[in-house]
Amino acid sequence: MLSEEPRRRRWWVHPIVSQRLQKGQFHTLYFDLRQNPEKFQGYCRMSVATFDILLASLRSGLTFQDTTMRRSISPEERLLLTLRFLATENSFASLHYEYLLGNSAISGIVCHTCQLIWQRLREAVMPTPTADDWLRIADGFYQSSQFPNCIGALDGKHISVKKPPHSGSQYLNFKQYFSIVLLALVDSNYRFIIVDIGAYGSTADARIFCSSRMGERLRANQLALPEPRRLPGSSASAAPFVIVADEGFALSPHVMQTFPRRDLDDRKRIFNYRLSRARRYVECAFGILSNKWRVFLSSLQLSPQNATLVIQACVILHNFTRIHDAPSEPEVAPFPTTTSVGLDHNPQGRPGSAGLAVRELFADYFISREGALSWQLNSIRGTRR
Repeated sequence: MLSEEPRRRRWWVHPIVSQRLQKGQFHTLYFDLRQNPEKFQGYCRMSVATFDILLASLRSGLTFQDTTMRRSISPEERLLLTLRFLATENSFASLHYEYLLGNSAISGIVCHTCQLIWQRLREAVMPTPTADDWLRIADGFYQSSQFPNCIGALDGKHISVKKPPHSGSQYLNFKQYFSIVLLALVDSNYRFIIVDIGAYGSTADARIFCSSRMGERLRANQLALPEPRRLPGSSASAAPFVIVADEGFALSPHVMQTFPRRDLDDRKRIFNYRLSRARRYVECAFGILSNKWRVFLSSLQLSPQNATLVIQACVILHNFTRIHDAPSEPEVAPFPTTTSVGLDHNPQGRPGSAGLAVRELFADYFISREGALSWQLNSIRGTRR
């Protein structure tokens, strides 16, 4: 059989792409955007000053050598292109016509920049928490949601992706679309503390948590958690520091979930209400993440490996902008006057006695004189003051 001759290229550089330095969006818009901070914020989802800090952190990894054949793409253009991809639902094909770069070049730039953002900034904006960090986080939850000894709100978010070849139903989630999972622990400032990214969409959140490094370290008591302390104003036994989660996660001494809905009295309803007030922060963090980085509003047309890089970069940029830019998003909406909102009905079997005892300790505290809120009874009964 005769071998086919390789396809000959019609152009070394397409005539339209060759006009990038004159007509490409970076070269026609970037410097004008910098003179209009409000427009720059809308285009990049961050201020000019924050962009410059980010660029300084990444510049060495985004700088490439010019050759005799062509000039390298500048770090500014690489970063702006990546931020524009993350901030919109634009495809690589759409960006090709805006920036006048080849599809493969855009793909390479976005994936490389996302990987660099994760590698360079992870320790700065999402460091491994120490005991002092956990205490600070717990104080934040107590001030904002009146849930003491809480070190984070835990939940998973399904990120829609195109079906990977030969993957069967591994990525098919219970909502009947293909996804990978972002499992996150969030503080009361909507910042991500610990994340686990890339699990199959078909895997339950509880199983992902159990097999994650975060879950393994929690079970092995390697998260540097502070020693148990008494709840504010209480003379009862010291309570451990806990993570708040929905019913999809197993109850344990360090992971609190709501009471099942059946046979709820006021005491249990109040506990569910108080836990849900703290747990909403992870839901709000996911909402802020998707609203700012709108690449998540449509299915990622990427391989699971590259989709993971994009999610990692967005998580880091979420924390980075919340540190360097004053939050422009609306903060938490008024909490609904019902305990049925946002509860996942997927119980994980019979909980252990240690976890039950800790939950009972918190439930008793929330109806005590020291721990009760003046409006909690009205809230659980659906009445207004």
